[in-house]
Amino acid sequence: MIIVLEKESEVLEEKLQGRIRKVRRGGGVVYVIDGTVPGDLLDGLGIRPSAAMDVKGSLKLVSRAFSGSPTLVRIGDVEFGGPGVIVCAGPCAVEGRQQLLEAASAVKEAGAAVLRGGAFKPRTSPYSFQGLGEEGLKILLSVSEEVGIPVLAEVTSPEQVSLASGYVDALQVGARNMQNFELLRAVGRSGMPVVLKRGISATIEEWLLAAEYLLLEGNWNVILCERGIRTFETSTRNVLDVVGLALAKTMTHLPVIADPSHATGKRDLVKAASRAAVAAGADGLLIEVHPKPEEALSDGPQSLRPEEFRSTMDEVGEVARALGRWV
Repeated sequence: MIIVLEKESEVLEEKLQGRIRKVRRGGGVVYVIDGTVPGDLLDGLGIRPSAAMDVKGSLKLVSRAFSGSPTLVRIGDVEFGGPGVIVCAGPCAVEGRQQLLEAASAVKEAGAAVLRGGAFKPRTSPYSFQGLGEEGLKILLSVSEEVGIPVLAEVTSPEQVSLASGYVDALQVGARNMQNFELLRAVGRSGMPVVLKRGISATIEEWLLAAEYLLLEGNWNVILCERGIRTFETSTRNVLDVVGLALAKTMTHLPVIADPSHATGKRDLVKAASRAAVAAGADGLLIEVHPKPEEALSDGPQSLRPEEFRSTMDEVGEVARALGRWV
């Protein structure tokens, strides 16, 4: 049950409290919207203040049953979920200012609209490079301002959310943290645009329910990211679930993008996976680019060189134009 009310509405106190208690006693979920939802979304849905509606199933706020119109999410001055295919690109990890500056300049020149870079790196091995922390965030902000490109960076704990929000334009919740519910709640309360990656063993429903945590906290600036799932196959790092991406687009009003770098783990497969994702309807791509991948402290084998990224952008653009979209 989703109830939309005007703030400080007497109707809530006088007429609906009993109904809300009854629904909750029966195990139902009641979400009271009191102005945290963008007005244009409500207008598009035709929902009046003090109106109520039922949304069947476990997916409530993320479902197309709640909003039949796509939700547009802005990072900086670019918009995800519209006709454009928005590309976020940059190194897996911030290693230093010169490295990030070279990467940022190259990806922006090639057409990327958002710079990605990790300051906090949750690595499989505790002995691997873990990121520069706040120093990395400071470098991201400095390079963002110099190059003129908005920045996306991952957070791995609730304590990092307010810190990172002061430096970057959007937050990322990585695959390992997709079901870190306290982190999801903290990111949801921040109101920051967020890219939510699918866990390597998560079903589509589990992925969308993770997004539900964010929306339930009042944050509608959510972008879903398919980044490959783990299967029996060992010749690639993961398997890009192109069908899952297309299915998610039919189930939710949120933008859905793809991460071909983590899906394949091999730079010579990133271009093909990028084309496939855009052909399947992806609203954007998240691609790792490093000026010298052979020297990268994280994910070098899957990181594109600047010239490889330019070539990928050209081919992805052709696919997008064939579908009436643009990159």
